[in-house]
Amino acid sequence: MRVSIMDDKGNHLAAGQIGEVAIQGPNVIEGYENNPEANASSFTNGWFRTGDQGFLDEAGYLTLTGRIKELINGGGEKIAPREIDEVLLSHPAVAEAVAFGMPHATWGEEVAAAVVLREAQPESTLLAYCRERLADFKCPKKVYIVETIPRTATGKIQRRVVAAAFSGTPK
Repeated sequence: MRVSIMDDKGNHLAAGQIGEVAIQGPNVIEGYENNPEANASSFTNGWFRTGDQGFLDEAGYLTLTGRIKELINGGGEKIAPREIDEVLLSHPAVAEAVAFGMPHATWGEEVAAAVVLREAQPESTLLAYCRERLADFKCPKKVYIVETIPRTATGKIQRRVVAAAFSGTPK
């Protein structure tokens, strides 16, 4: 089994560089049957592109940083929503948090988030908290305070469902 990190052109990246996780080996499928579109987007020079974003450290250990499909594209910047989730979750009043991209007429997407609170907090306090800890382009422009965040049967947050609910776009 081999693991590599690739850029969007299929180039292998050096240790520490973030890109898409790709795998290769006898236990990895060689292609999808009767699905040339999936094969074209999922395979590069015999490597299966997993859809996960991450990096390999100098010792070869893999760190996952998110899912490619979940990245927020704000004005050409690729923003990992998990980083924003972690900042919001570090606020003592926040029990759950999920960041996502909202459509923006000029920038493509802008950052928004939904949170479940342990205790009442105004949105302005949460936005200020993020501005102290994140680069400006990563800060949510809107924080929705909700009762619950949708999850799968296994407990995984359904980020795309949350995004669709607030943006009015299909899931």
